[in-house]
Amino acid sequence: MTKTTLDREVELRLFEHDVRYTKGRRSVVKALVAASGPMSAAELGGVVDVPLSSLYRTLSVLEDSGVVTNHLGAKGLTRYELAEWLAGHHHHLVCVGCGAVEDIEIPPAQEESVRDLVRQIAALASFHPSDHALEIEGTCVKCA
Repeated sequence: MTKTTLDREVELRLFEHDVRYTKGRRSVVKALVAASGPMSAAELGGVVDVPLSSLYRTLSVLEDSGVVTNHLGAKGLTRYELAEWLAGHHHHLVCVGCGAVEDIEIPPAQEESVRDLVRQIAALASFHPSDHALEIEGTCVKCA
């Protein structure tokens, strides 16, 4: 999705929720587009020109509108990323040392294997999965 298309999609989604696409909201979306993985509010605060109190409100509005999702990561830190409908389906590599989170897309054949495994596990509990997200915890190159 191009930057222009993404901005238009976000603007339309916010409009559907009676929310304006302000300069601050645009800067948060732009930062998340540029990120290699989910970011904490503190990390976002370091790259956007939005006061921290406004940043939390902005994240809440974007989350309520379905533009961003939050992930409770390693060590209880909440990180934010663009919703899957904007960013595409992906998984996360989570470093247990430094807490860094990296997005990873896996090839279609392996993704189908993951889907099959999810269905098999869910069937054990008579559960009907609608989606899945995989987080692999380990140690990143910097912490190894």
